Amino acid sequence: MKDGAGTGLLAREETGAEVEALAVELIAKLASAGGHVLLDLEIDGVRCLVLRGERTGPVSLLSPRELEIARMVACGHPNKTIASVLEISTWTVASHLRRIFVKLDVTSRAAMVSRLTSGDQQLGPDPVELTQPQLMSEG
Repeated sequence: MKDGAGTGLLAREETGAEVEALAVELIAKLASAGGHVLLDLEIDGVRCLVLRGERTGPVSLLSPRELEIARMVACGHPNKTIASVLEISTWTVASHLRRIFVKLDVTSRAAMVSRLTSGDQQLGPDPVELTQPQLMSEG
């Protein structure tokens, strides 16, 4: 075996050992935090892990964009204002809201806000503050 090939192999083995050490550490942290290992197998010397952290509330069901829209609804903004601030159409806002309603199993904006604010996990920080000129320019 040539030195170059041997060196590459050694580097790969060291990297594999480092990756495995990190994986073991990650598994331990997830286990202590309530996470679960769904799959742990080795393929051609590479350890493959599929991990799932614990979901803590309805907020974790939403995508970042859905969460942004839900926060704005919670602040009392209508679809037209949300669409203007996010630079999307009112139809897109309505589509996001329909998906949020399905994910949270609710049928109204009030029920959505109630569901999202009643658990341990809150909606988070307020969305972009709307200034008076922004609201007036929507006409």
